[in-house]
Amino acid sequence: MALRFGTDGVRGRALTELTEADVAAVARAAASVLGTGRWLIGRDTRESGPVLEAAVAAGLRAAGAEPESVGVLPTPALAVLSAAWDCPAVMITASHNPFHDNGVKVFARGGAKLADDVERAIEAAIGSVEAAPGPLASTDGLAHYRRHVVGLFPAQALAGLRIVLDCANGAMSAIAPEVARALGAEVSVIHAQPDGRNINHECGATHPQSLVEAVRSEGADLGLAFDGDGDRVIAVDESGEVVDGDRMIALAALQLQAAGALAGDAVVVTVMSNLGFHRAMRTAGIEVVVTPVGDRYVLEALAAGGYSVGGEQSGHIVYPDAATTGDGLLAGLRLAHHVRERGVSLHELAAGVMTAFPQVLVNVAVAERHPSIADELADEIARAEADLGGDGRVLVRASGTEPLVRVMVEAPTRELADSTAAALADVVRARFG
Repeated sequence: MALRFGTDGVRGRALTELTEADVAAVARAAASVLGTGRWLIGRDTRESGPVLEAAVAAGLRAAGAEPESVGVLPTPALAVLSAAWDCPAVMITASHNPFHDNGVKVFARGGAKLADDVERAIEAAIGSVEAAPGPLASTDGLAHYRRHVVGLFPAQALAGLRIVLDCANGAMSAIAPEVARALGAEVSVIHAQPDGRNINHECGATHPQSLVEAVRSEGADLGLAFDGDGDRVIAVDESGEVVDGDRMIALAALQLQAAGALAGDAVVVTVMSNLGFHRAMRTAGIEVVVTPVGDRYVLEALAAGGYSVGGEQSGHIVYPDAATTGDGLLAGLRLAHHVRERGVSLHELAAGVMTAFPQVLVNVAVAERHPSIADELADEIARAEADLGGDGRVLVRASGTEPLVRVMVEAPTRELADSTAAALADVVRARFG
């Protein structure tokens, strides 16, 4: 495959679209750009992970680096280790994708996501790799991450709360229940038995229905669903209502504002955040800084403005005071701690924070990626926005990782959002499908 960084790393069908030679080439190029010395390698629970880990190690050795495996752990845990041990790192994961996909995410020294110019430099350095076999040193990184997250909260911060965790049969399966219990919560766990093929399968942040059922049946105070590599989280309140990233970010911003800790009285989100989020923040006197889709763009805006919190509707939530990337466990536990401190149910908190506009998202398969799709459909998008009468929103964009065009419409009614999105999707199919 043509090796190019998408919204978050390089991904593809494991061992066919994304081969051992591919990931070795990416790793060698990354080390040639970011420097040699010690490099960490982490992975999620996919069956292709060990094979690709060996290939990444070979690529790093070919550049003169010293690879070290930290085993199965969440992406944010690898970022924590990269920062603590001051070395670059490679995470082998396809995040929320099915088990048959895999990919690589690269962190610069200090746990930082790569800037665009660094990604382009790595792409330019990709070439064939001479095999560089050798023993792979290993270290257990989970203990350090556990201490890090627990240390961010007061002792027994979650005492008295009953929480259900959906670990998506992914990288949070071993660590998330342990951390929540260490903070005093009574914890039930679902989807925490990874077998290499069940990661994200009808579970986790992209499929929260089983968590909804578990929270209701167990009478829990709330539930948290992670994705396969643990950088996303979606919550479920005690009544079984899903609390998405927009509501979680809005609650975080208002909490920080009330404590006088919301830097710049601003919050950072992407273009996907609901119009209702924008209206709620405007009412609260909070500026909304908007970025393209991708948590690395959120991270760049947070750093540029010195802001306190930001994230994506999908559940990537970033607290720069505690993490260099989205951390589903940290964000979920901060929400749970907020519920306990307020002494109010999550349903009451989340329902009152914003009124969401009906939002419809249609993914249209296309023959090839169209990064400038919004410009190509400018007239059609303008007509759709005019039909909404200024009381809605249209967003058409290319996926950063797949040959898809995403059509998003918000409108005062679900029916109007559905019909507008369907009409635009038909145009995309006719012209680009």
